[in-house]
Amino acid sequence: MSRIPNSLCSLSDYEIEAKRHLPPDLWAYISGSSMDGLTKQRNTSAYDQCLLQSRVLVEGLGQGSCQTQLFGQSLKYPLLIAPLAYQRLVHPMGEIATVQAALAQGVGFCLSTLSSTSIEAVADAASESCRWFQLYCQPDLSDTLHLINRAELAGYQALIVTVDAPFNGVRHDEQRAGFRLPSDVCAVNLNHLPKLREGDSVFECWMKTAPTWKTITSILEHTQLPVLLKGIMHPEDALNAVDLGVRGIVVSNHGGRVLDTQPASLEVLPLMRQVLPKGFPILVDGGIRRGSDVFKAIALGADAVLLGRYVLYALAVAGPLGVAHILRVLRDEFEATMALCGCARVSDISTVCLYDFPRAFSNKGG
Repeated sequence: MSRIPNSLCSLSDYEIEAKRHLPPDLWAYISGSSMDGLTKQRNTSAYDQCLLQSRVLVEGLGQGSCQTQLFGQSLKYPLLIAPLAYQRLVHPMGEIATVQAALAQGVGFCLSTLSSTSIEAVADAASESCRWFQLYCQPDLSDTLHLINRAELAGYQALIVTVDAPFNGVRHDEQRAGFRLPSDVCAVNLNHLPKLREGDSVFECWMKTAPTWKTITSILEHTQLPVLLKGIMHPEDALNAVDLGVRGIVVSNHGGRVLDTQPASLEVLPLMRQVLPKGFPILVDGGIRRGSDVFKAIALGADAVLLGRYVLYALAVAGPLGVAHILRVLRDEFEATMALCGCARVSDISTVCLYDFPRAFSNKGG
């Protein structure tokens, strides 16, 4: 696609178009969720219920900027592309297309352990990008540390350890559609590792080798990279992370793909900001569809957000150009929201910018 058609104006437009592009089983894998999908629904409804407070006649907005800093890296606005597995499922360039779009739009990029492109190839494709490596801990600690070594040598600047998904959730959408990875797409960074042994229960098959707080301690002792934990939804887990020396957290319910009937990430965010030390970096994902959603997350305590499924929708529809386009759309919407709420800088955004926040969640969506 050499240009974006006028019909693609928003992220939701890409979602509709991607459903037309993708085969039903692949659509079920990308768009699906755990069990009844209530957590996924709640993620989006939480943003809809959080209302903005506009301001008028504010001076100084002509010199405004949405640029932000995160772990010493500059972003044009506070957003990173979330770690997304197997991107070659939807486009032959896969992760290469996505990291190049992120670089072009000045946002961060997180590479999944389950990437269909190697750690090194992604780094070579965008050597000047803000890029982090997302880690799924392996059953053997030495294999986990080897993945970290590869990311360090390839110049990744931070490490996100996903801690909320020791196994896939119960995903009925995928089961009904019969989704299976095609033979030409795999997690190339794990090709040299042995397959997990099978068992007749979650506990026997997965939990015997699942990571624990001791695993995180070993990782922190091994690397000098900033380590963030992704999938934190309980304040005690967040405080444990701080005590261990973790540098940041991602408030996340995995987009509703693991445990159903959780609260929305946005609902948990204010409590995390309240209990964690001032200035401790908090990121959030789940349910973000608009630049105004990014604004609401920042107002409730996030330092930045991660964008997931919609990146795959855009990649499927229009390749790297599509990904770059949705990133620019979100930035334009975010800047518009800042201006209309009277905020010249990201640091100006706070709960003051939200209308009657306690009542906004009094009738929570299910």
